[in-house]
Amino acid sequence: MKLLLASRSPRRRELIAAMGLPFTAVDADIDETPPDGASPEEAAVDIARRKALAVDADNDTVIIAADTTVVLNGEVFGKPCDEADAYRMLRALSGTKNQVLTGVCVRRGDDIRTDCVCTDVFFRKMTEAEIAAYVASGDPMDKAGAYGVQSLAAWFVERIEGDYSNVVGLPMEALGRLLAAVGYDVWKHRQV
Repeated sequence: MKLLLASRSPRRRELIAAMGLPFTAVDADIDETPPDGASPEEAAVDIARRKALAVDADNDTVIIAADTTVVLNGEVFGKPCDEADAYRMLRALSGTKNQVLTGVCVRRGDDIRTDCVCTDVFFRKMTEAEIAAYVASGDPMDKAGAYGVQSLAAWFVERIEGDYSNVVGLPMEALGRLLAAVGYDVWKHRQV
């Protein structure tokens, strides 16, 4: 049984590789516009599902797809479109609690399983100089909410409540459950 990750995210690739699972990564080229009227959770799951369905595979291939967003007071923060947008997001997140939502989809043939995981992330108050330095580093530009907890933004995160790997971009506990549900045994396929 083959494992295929429908994502260009280097962080998702690193998380799966760290588990010792052999996989191939491909880009699932879809329109990531959320459906009208969808909650942030519904949108994340819908986008992950569409990514999984956009990849052609036989019944012996298991496809993993995910979509991560950051939500603050009901506002969804995706990836910043430019440095000004990153500044806006980081200023809003400073000194607050935000939620990281990841919709996950695992597909094997017509068997499609989904989940959405939410983790609370607490930011300390950041100075304007810290925000400017972080944006200038380039690190926020390809990340939902303009931050990566696994890299430089770790300086700002006071604590998290929930799944750390979810904040990185792929909730591994939920992924393991979904893989088992479609018949993929992570312990059998793991390579050391």
